[in-house]
Amino acid sequence: MKTSLILGLLLTSSLHCIADTLPLSPEESAGKRLYREGVSSSGEPIMARVGAAGMLLPATSLPCANCHGTDGLGRPEGGVRPPELSWSRLTSTYGQRQINGRNYPAYTEGTLARAIQEGRDPGNNHLDPAMPRFVLSMKDQRNLTAYLKRLADERDPGLTPDSLHVGTLLPSQGALAEEGATVAAVLNGSVARINKAGGIHGRQLRLTILDPGPDRISAERALDQLIDQEQVFALIAPLAPALDTQLVSRLEQAGIPLIGPLSLQGTAQSSRQIFEPMPGAREQLIALADYASASLRVLQGPTLITYTEDPGQRLAAQTLSQYLQDHAWQNVSLKAYDSAQDELPLGSRSVFYLGCGSDFSHLAERLQTAGQVPYLFAMSNQVAGDLLQVPNGFSRRVFLSYPFVPSDWTLAGRLALTQLREQQGLGGQHAVLQVGAFSSMLLLSDGMKQAGRDASREKLINALEGLHDFDTGLTPRLSFGPGRRLGLNGAHIVTVDLPDQRFYLVAPYKPITATP
Repeated sequence: MKTSLILGLLLTSSLHCIADTLPLSPEESAGKRLYREGVSSSGEPIMARVGAAGMLLPATSLPCANCHGTDGLGRPEGGVRPPELSWSRLTSTYGQRQINGRNYPAYTEGTLARAIQEGRDPGNNHLDPAMPRFVLSMKDQRNLTAYLKRLADERDPGLTPDSLHVGTLLPSQGALAEEGATVAAVLNGSVARINKAGGIHGRQLRLTILDPGPDRISAERALDQLIDQEQVFALIAPLAPALDTQLVSRLEQAGIPLIGPLSLQGTAQSSRQIFEPMPGAREQLIALADYASASLRVLQGPTLITYTEDPGQRLAAQTLSQYLQDHAWQNVSLKAYDSAQDELPLGSRSVFYLGCGSDFSHLAERLQTAGQVPYLFAMSNQVAGDLLQVPNGFSRRVFLSYPFVPSDWTLAGRLALTQLREQQGLGGQHAVLQVGAFSSMLLLSDGMKQAGRDASREKLINALEGLHDFDTGLTPRLSFGPGRRLGLNGAHIVTVDLPDQRFYLVAPYKPITATP
């Protein structure tokens, strides 16, 4: 009898596991899209009534998952605490008790439809006014209900009982091939270190790296492959500038978290899905500008902002120009820089440069040849490799922003990165990218540990959002929060004695006060 009981339990357990992994039916898949994106299976727009006045808005702007989370567990925000939407909770025979203390019976399919469409619970009480009332067809309502019945059992892609699959996009050819290889080495080394230590909650990490190719179309295709075919759980430290704004919409559509220093590439990527350990171009340039206005007599100008002809650099230059003009800088001008052209505006007291390193030293040489030695401002991650080619006449007139400096490195942090470099055959090249990728893996590891064994993408996002004063051992401490997705919001400012090749910290890291 005991044998029969054990076999029965094993059989029941096996059937349960099989049921958990069954693919969604067409109706459930349609309900999932409605839940996450606010899109009807018919292709017709879905509207929702909002507030006491019942103002109509498209459901795509406020889908269920925005407040209840892709896992249905609810995400408190702005004083509103959306309830959990698991079917077992909704239909509990013990009834429900709202956070405000109101009691009401268990939900049925009918009363759930009324709650979604009319904003009333099974006790006929009005739901919180923040809850939209959706205008749904009978078919859309059935699809949504069908998906809610599966919501609690659906495991996010890329997560199995014994593995966690993450992915990234890194170029293996072209202008960024060396940077891509550097980041790949750091990520592979970090994955090996985590797996050697037993993984995360018993799960071994698996990393898939795809080449984004030469342009936006190839990058979008590679991203789709990671999401749809490889089905990664999260993206980690990608280097694919061509994606630009398409990345955000694709991540939000799929509900995939991304951890990595995207804004270093120039264009800020603002999304709830994205967590960046490094300050972006905007933050570093503002830190440089704030230092210059406080410590150098430069407000009267003229000030030149020059940038290589690239959409991301151009946007960053325009953002900086507006910031300078809003903060009493006078005679500010912008110009795309072409090293092959002789034309160059002269007479500037300050020059901010955005672009690749070789053009930076060439710009300095041309200025010196013309008898001009203005202050030069740039981001270290763009120009540090070419810095010592700058003419000595600019000694202590070059100011660079650094997300971190050697004094930020703890003994443990230095040892961990040094060991990884030795194992992967890395030197000190592209140090900012190395530390950015290394810190991204630390954030992923800590976030997944906090998310627990029963992790989900939504739990990872919530865990990362709750990190404050996180110690990477290599940077100032990182902090995130609701609406805050940059772990560092400023930079150290360093000047250079070019003949002696010595660097001097002139302003330590502090968060900038400017808001986006």
